[in-house]
Amino acid sequence: MLDAEDVRKAVPMTAAVNAVREAFLELGHFEVPQRLSFGGGTTLVMSACHTPTSTTVVKTLNLAPGRTPMILGTLVWNTAEGQVVADAVEVTTLRTGAASGVATDLLAPPSASRLALLGTGAQAADQVRAVAAVRPVRSLAVFGRDRARASAFASRIRLEFPGVDVVVAPSAADAVADAEVVCCATSSSTPLFDVDALPERVHVNAIGSYLPSMRELPAELLASAGCLVVDQVSAVLEEAGEVIHAVENGLVARDSLIELGDALRKPPVVSGRTVFKSVGLAVQDWAVARLLGEARV
Repeated sequence: MLDAEDVRKAVPMTAAVNAVREAFLELGHFEVPQRLSFGGGTTLVMSACHTPTSTTVVKTLNLAPGRTPMILGTLVWNTAEGQVVADAVEVTTLRTGAASGVATDLLAPPSASRLALLGTGAQAADQVRAVAAVRPVRSLAVFGRDRARASAFASRIRLEFPGVDVVVAPSAADAVADAEVVCCATSSSTPLFDVDALPERVHVNAIGSYLPSMRELPAELLASAGCLVVDQVSAVLEEAGEVIHAVENGLVARDSLIELGDALRKPPVVSGRTVFKSVGLAVQDWAVARLLGEARV
């Protein structure tokens, strides 16, 4: 059983970003069943099989708001040679951050240095790490509903990134006001900011919502974005509340959604605001699990 420390030692963020990018480029070579969700989203089961190698990953997560830690889970990597079992929470935050890194590298200006982070939970730190792995982050504005928790998070990030100017913003709108990259990592059921709060040129990653009842982004942002990229169309139309709402209300056409793998193969012309909406795919777990398996050989 690889614990959180083992996972971090084996897979640095840069390696995770590269592995997840490769997995999205190979998405057509995977069998990825729809995620199973039980108990109103309190238990999640995800799996993927890479058909050329017959390697598989199965991950189970249990989410209990109010518990510390809120998320517990196990990941199993299966090959013909054997198995690797690892802490699923660490893999999840790492691979979710890596996907934001891939999208940021694709869609954000190469010189983007101003990052805004909305949310200070389990996913937050890896969002910062991933963006910093692909862009020269020099400033970070953090917003969380609990200011004391946001301040504590900011202090930890300052220690990890001493060259980054980290501030705690009084509101989400203040945090995103002059950002070049925004990362949303919350379980909000209502949009975190109005579209007018954003600069005219900004890239937004939204990874927090994973149920139809959740919405981090305003519908107007999705409707007006110069480019709207998703991890997988079928997945977001089942699970991403903001995308479901925008499509059902005629604000976004289904065929305007660009899958990340397609965008990587044929980079879109980028203008204005860009958005990456992810609900998380098991191929991301597979990508990190493969690196864990290689490290154990």
